[in-house]
Amino acid sequence: MTALRPALLPVLLAGALLLLTVHALGRFIYTPLLPWLVEDGLLSLKQGADIASWNYLGYLIGALLAIRWHGIAQIRRSLPWGLALHLVSTLLQTQAGDADSLAALRLVNGIGNGLVFVQAPALILEWLARHNSASASGLVYLGVGAGLLVSSALVSLSADWLHGPARWWPAALLSLPLAWWGWRQLARLDTPHAATQATARGSSGRLLDRRSIPLFLSYTGAGMGYILPMTFLPMLARLQLEPGSFLVGGSWLVVALATLGGPWLWNRLGAILGDKRALQANYLVQLSGVLATLLLPGAIGILLCALLVGSTFLGTVLLTQRLGRSLQPHQGPRISAALIALYSVTQLAGPWLTSQWLGMGGSLHSAFWLGAGALLWGGLWTLAVPAEQATIRSAR
Repeated sequence: MTALRPALLPVLLAGALLLLTVHALGRFIYTPLLPWLVEDGLLSLKQGADIASWNYLGYLIGALLAIRWHGIAQIRRSLPWGLALHLVSTLLQTQAGDADSLAALRLVNGIGNGLVFVQAPALILEWLARHNSASASGLVYLGVGAGLLVSSALVSLSADWLHGPARWWPAALLSLPLAWWGWRQLARLDTPHAATQATARGSSGRLLDRRSIPLFLSYTGAGMGYILPMTFLPMLARLQLEPGSFLVGGSWLVVALATLGGPWLWNRLGAILGDKRALQANYLVQLSGVLATLLLPGAIGILLCALLVGSTFLGTVLLTQRLGRSLQPHQGPRISAALIALYSVTQLAGPWLTSQWLGMGGSLHSAFWLGAGALLWGGLWTLAVPAEQATIRSAR
């Protein structure tokens, strides 16, 4: 892997902070907030699942827009608008006193999240490639892991003195300086117009062919498989465990701590084993985490799920996108956006199906079988994915 030069640090930090802002303070903070919003009487559990689906629908829309606006010049224009959507919607969530208004705002917030989550890493990768440091691009995803820890701390520290929609204030206030500083750094990046034209010419091919279809099918399982524990694990802990258990309020903290080293770990395993084998191992570990909640109900199952899913889900993203680029080497940001769009479709389906299951009288615990089946599907399809090209692996 290319040595990390000091000049790269502000750019990587900016990307990490932007992902922290939109993905952790935008999306994932909803997970530890949900039990409190239900307890406050703002939402029912079924409404909470529905609202999660609206946010994932917004994420899908944002990712689809990123497919359309995949050129570097287009990214420079639309990325700040994605950040603005996040900031405005998060501020307005502090005033959302009913489920319908919160659902609408979560939809808008998801659009901003999808745009930024695709476009910020793509812009940074283009810049890093010009400085012969593309292998460092995955480090921006460390912001997501750090953001889970930040979101857990914000919810825990403010739990006793905020109530209802006011619980969104810590995320809103922290988002403002992080988004401002992060975009200031990325706005200064020197990406020549010629590189933009090359990207546009190179991204006109087919995204789906015999080599890439198994990878796309595998990724459908990843989206649905991880989203159930990452949305409902704290709620499941509250339903299953005694009120005094650490995991009732601390399961999200365990997920956050496990996530911190995930990008580095799976990046390293990909370099040692090859991305395909590392991805297969990733699915197996993640499936084991979801099965733990089903076969080992109670504190042990929840703890194992938090550790195993938390440490793997970002690795799935990194390894799949890297494999996608090796199979479609000239697609650039376009294939990244397409994979994330697919991921978001199955993310959207997970909470929606859970909501329907709860409406039919099913339990939240039994809904986790859906996630286990999805991860099994994803892992099996990796068997048909071609290994990455030797030239790609040797370049890392």
